[in-house]
Amino acid sequence: MLFYSFFKSLVGKDVVVELKNDLSICGTLHSVDQYLNIKLTDISVTDTEKYPHMLKNCFIRGSVVRYVQLPADEVDTQLLQDSARKESSAPTR
Repeated sequence: MLFYSFFKSLVGKDVVVELKNDLSICGTLHSVDQYLNIKLTDISVTDTEKYPHMLKNCFIRGSVVRYVQLPADEVDTQLLQDSARKESSAPTR
């Protein structure tokens, strides 16, 4: 749940999502769910000659995402590290 809540805090920010088929999509993060499925608005594709049919919005299944590139100034690394420590030290069921 750590990544889910982290991505929820980035809604409205510009991100670049790289897919496993080497397609990179830039856009504004509109929403994310618990499966890390991502909805982007105002998208653009890095290789428009290869993928000219992309529209303004898209939904990306979480299992096809390779990387999500975030703006460095939007990431609170201290908060992320603290959350990771709390999650790893929590007792398992």
